[in-house]
Amino acid sequence: MLVNEFLENSAKANPEKTALICQNKRFAYNEINSMANQLSNACIGFGFDKKDRGAVYLDNSLETVVSIFGILKASGMFIVINPQVKEKKIEYILNDAQVKILITDSKHLQAIPEIFNNCPSLKKVLIIDFERAKQRNPQFPINNTNIVSFYATLEKQSAVCPIKQCIDIDLCCLIYTSGSTGNPKGVMLTHLNMVTAADSIIEYLQNTSDDIILNCLPLAFDYGLYQVLMAFKFGGTVVLEKSFVYPYQIIDLIIKEKVTGFPFVPAILALLLQLKNFEIIDFSNLRYVTNTAQALSVQHILKFRKFFPHVEFYSMYGLTECKRVAYLSPEKIDQKPNSVGKAMPNTEAYIVNEKGEKITSPDEIGELVIRGANIMKGYWNLPELTAQRLKSAFYPEEKVLYSGDLFKMDEDGDLYFISRKDDIIKTAGEMVSPKEVEDVLYELEEVVEAAVIGVDDEILGKAIKAFVVLKESSQLKENEILLHCSKCLENFMVPKSIEIRYSALPKTSTGKISKKDLVNG
Repeated sequence: MLVNEFLENSAKANPEKTALICQNKRFAYNEINSMANQLSNACIGFGFDKKDRGAVYLDNSLETVVSIFGILKASGMFIVINPQVKEKKIEYILNDAQVKILITDSKHLQAIPEIFNNCPSLKKVLIIDFERAKQRNPQFPINNTNIVSFYATLEKQSAVCPIKQCIDIDLCCLIYTSGSTGNPKGVMLTHLNMVTAADSIIEYLQNTSDDIILNCLPLAFDYGLYQVLMAFKFGGTVVLEKSFVYPYQIIDLIIKEKVTGFPFVPAILALLLQLKNFEIIDFSNLRYVTNTAQALSVQHILKFRKFFPHVEFYSMYGLTECKRVAYLSPEKIDQKPNSVGKAMPNTEAYIVNEKGEKITSPDEIGELVIRGANIMKGYWNLPELTAQRLKSAFYPEEKVLYSGDLFKMDEDGDLYFISRKDDIIKTAGEMVSPKEVEDVLYELEEVVEAAVIGVDDEILGKAIKAFVVLKESSQLKENEILLHCSKCLENFMVPKSIEIRYSALPKTSTGKISKKDLVNG
């Protein structure tokens, strides 16, 4: 099966059903499918061929969704570039992937004024709001034949789906992830990788065509992207928002559209729990919530569960290189709120020590390794880095994915995230997991956000520093926080310093707390 067939099959089965709700407009499956067909025929007419790359540089929108499927229908690979990415990184991605077609709008066009001069592989730019682009960018060569109107181009094309040229082992997309240093890495995923991951997640979430998913995560982020892909596969409906800037607006949508599924990240849940009278909001239609990308605090999980016990809470773990790995069954969340459970269907996950030997003893810490049809083919143009992450396994030529994350498991085989390998703080000869310290900080009711890093220290090597964001009305003092930590942690784990803030900690484009920015201060 191909990813573009998610849309095609649902359009055939339920052509008039609402597939997407975006900016107060509703779009049916057949409408989106027809637009994607028109775009694919236009791309082919521009010389776009099998295995070529097409990039989408837009906010979450109807056009982003159409562009993803249109590129796939033209037998190419799609790349969704986060709209927060700046010029230098955009040019790197476009050149690294040798992107042939770019779909954007007037606002984002301003970020890349020298695009044709600096990106020789680029042949066409399709602009969503073409007339506005001409007004907003008078210095830009809008009349260039390589810069065309997205909608005027679609109007000239047939809505008949072109002949498929791909099979499921062909590459489907490149997802560029930001590393802790250097340029972003392009994760290569095949149709088979993505179909396998989608099937497994749909199975354990028990999704049906009745589900209505609210997504305010960027489609450049695989967690956000899969909300659309999976919903189109099981024939559901997606309520697509640009971001989570206005919490009450999101809550109104959940109620108005009778949303059944809501994926979030820790920063979103932290904001929700601060809202006045959050506990009396009508979430009666909400069937489940999910979290991945970054571990939630136990206190936030338990608080949400107290308010909304009927909502199934899926605590999950994954990474872009394989999409998803594990999930905790909702019935275990109250007993094991800091666990991410077991491997999802059709995936194997196990822990190895530094010698690469499989760990079977409970509570022994090692690196998590993932095996399954969902793991990436590698990093685009980075064979050495690929070899570090994909290593030989059970059968000749088979590769497994070394996650780079430290885990342990309990007597039941449920997994517990400890830390990124490169996040572990070595202080005074001891190894400290930042998450363990952060969990203790979150036990304080007045702590909204917490992050722990290691800072240079002449005596300790690295000293533990904590950043905490407090509620606006909080009078909590540094010595009170330290006293709480000293009661709950070994001496070597207690922060040497605490920086109290009253505004949000810096975030990455995917909503994670950016420890890199905290380190660079």
